[in-house]
Order: sequence, then structure tokens, then C-alpha cells
Amino acid sequence: MVDLARWAKERDGVLVMGVLNATPDSFFPASRTLSPRLAVECAERMIADGADILDVGGESTRPGSQPVTTAEEIERTAPVIERICDQFDVLVSIDTAKAEVARAALDCGASIINDTSALQADPDMADLAAARDALVILMHMQGTPATMQTAPQYADVVCEVLDFLVDRARCAMERGIARDRIWIDPGIGFGKRLEHNLALLRNVGRIAASGYPVVVGVSRKSFLGEILGLSVDDRLEGTIAAEAVAVAYGADVLRVHDVKEGRRAADTARLLRR
Repeated sequence: MVDLARWAKERDGVLVMGVLNATPDSFFPASRTLSPRLAVECAERMIADGADILDVGGESTRPGSQPVTTAEEIERTAPVIERICDQFDVLVSIDTAKAEVARAALDCGASIINDTSALQADPDMADLAAARDALVILMHMQGTPATMQTAPQYADVVCEVLDFLVDRARCAMERGIARDRIWIDPGIGFGKRLEHNLALLRNVGRIAASGYPVVVGVSRKSFLGEILGLSVDDRLEGTIAAEAVAVAYGADVLRVHDVKEGRRAADTARLLRR
């Protein structure tokens, strides 16, 4: 098991997670790496740019996306993770809600399970994480990727998301996952309208007050497109601004497509929030 405390100390509590998609259909085309060789080249660039974690995914969770089979997801991700872990000293996360995919990733050297269903989609995921002492990221999502942006509704989005995450963390601990192996993610853009995303960003501090490290992913998402009137390819500046705000308000981990810019935004905002 990689020493997560050491990595966090080196970054003074703010980590940068680079998105590495082994998919043909993720919402940001530049994040797609369609072969293990290209994935390793991308991983090397991200590490040089300051990534602490590489988050490898084999199934798109963009709005409207459809699931892929377990076998296909493993075929996309396992060779990539194995090569990265063989060649680099970096934390690797598997972005999946399927226990068999997570098991294959852990066997290849991953140490983090990034589960967008917060351990709800697969009844075996929590037991796997506990048995392997894996760190888990529990994310909030209203609905499924195929339906989540149809008509999301909340009475109080911050309270509802926070209550959900704290409850899922409690359930994880009841299944044997250690508290210090749990991070939480409010799921910006996952079943949220513009106003919901902005409210969650403004209240990252309330979420962090739960005591769990908070992961925030805003990179190039559609709410930034709504604000700026720009396509995904032109949302870098908006992304940097939102990432800096998230860190200033207490985010512990940024999940990013643009590692160099995210690293600089995190480092600057971290110093300012002191």
C-alpha cells in the first residue's frame, strides 16, 4: 500500500488527480487515450506537470452515457494501470463502480477506488475495498449518468449532498473500511443544475467540516460552459478559477484534465487560504 500520508504531507494537504480516460467517448476528447502506449505517454506528462494521482477510467460517466461490460472495462484499464505502476512512482486510482474492475485494477497496482455510486452499484465493492485496504472516494450523483441531467431537483442541495456523503461514509466503515481510507466528492455536474454546482462550490468548507478529505472535480464541465458560453475546448480559464475557489474553500484533492494548470492553481490557492 502506498503511503498516502506521505504524499499528502508533500503537497501540504492539496493533491492533484489527473484524469486518464481509456475510453473513446469521454466528454473531453483530449483526455482520451485509446492504447496503453498513449496512456503511458500521457501519464508521464501528467507526472512531470505535478500529478500526485492518476485516475484511470474505462467507462464514460458523461451525461447521457451508457454502461459498458465488465470485461470491456477491464480490458481498457488493467493494461494501462499495470504499465503505469511498473514505470512510475505515482498513486493510481481506478474510476469504476464495478467490483471486478476494481479488483483487476488493484491486482495491477492501483490503491484507490473512485466509485461514482459511493459503493451502492455493486454489493461486493465495499468488502473488496476493506479486504484490500484500498482508499475509496465516495461521490454523490442524483440518478445515473444516462439520466442524471434530465431534471435534477433539490430542496437544499448542500444539506442533501452532505447528508448523503456522511451516511455513505458511515456505511463504508460498517463494512470494514477504515475512516482514514475514505474521501468524499460532492459530484459537481453529476445530477446538478448550474445553481446546484455553484452552491456546492461555495460550501466546500461545510463539506470539509465533516472531517473527510474532499475531492472536487470541476474540470471543463458543462456548468462552466453555461457561465462562459464556451465549448469544452475553451473552458480552461474557467476551470482554473473554479479550482482555485474550491481549494480556497477547503478542497483537499482536485480532479483535473489539465494537470500543470491545476497544480499551479492549487498551490496558489493553498497559500492564499493560509
